[in-house]
Amino acid sequence: MTSGPTAVVGRVRRAHGIKGEMVVALQTDAPDAVFAPGARVFVGTPDDELAPDPKTGALREFVVATARDFQDGLLVRFEGIADRTAAERWRGISLHVPMDELEPPAEGELWVHELPGMRALDPKGVVLGDVRSSYELPQGLVLEIETPRGLRDVPFNDAFVVGFDRERREITLDVPAGLLE
Repeated sequence: MTSGPTAVVGRVRRAHGIKGEMVVALQTDAPDAVFAPGARVFVGTPDDELAPDPKTGALREFVVATARDFQDGLLVRFEGIADRTAAERWRGISLHVPMDELEPPAEGELWVHELPGMRALDPKGVVLGDVRSSYELPQGLVLEIETPRGLRDVPFNDAFVVGFDRERREITLDVPAGLLE
């Protein structure tokens, strides 16, 4: 059971094969630790909220039986999920781990869940807007910024992200003229 905050570490894309394996898209830099045999993850909704059992109210926990590399993610089999039909039931769910069980981000890094709500500034300190959310594309992470002119997307990469201040909840972006217009 977890009482503290959790981080999303993966998402079940689909069932694979007939023995209950699932294709998991990774949202962690430490898949070997997070999805090691015997490790536990908690079941979440497709919207990244924890999903308690509707009957008991308890958080649903999966224990990793096996995990192996597959394309850009992993093939994971969880204890108690023995066939494709059982695995298909979990398509689209998010997988969570308690934050206190994860290595903290290294200096100069953020967890993705920290981005929403950060104030976006230009290099001169002028407010551009607020980070509303982020999403993953094959090319990388994209920030959705709420600006006075509406939602705008900015790639989260070294070309655009100058820096951030975790304590002040600010992220500095150097975007080309017109990108946020």
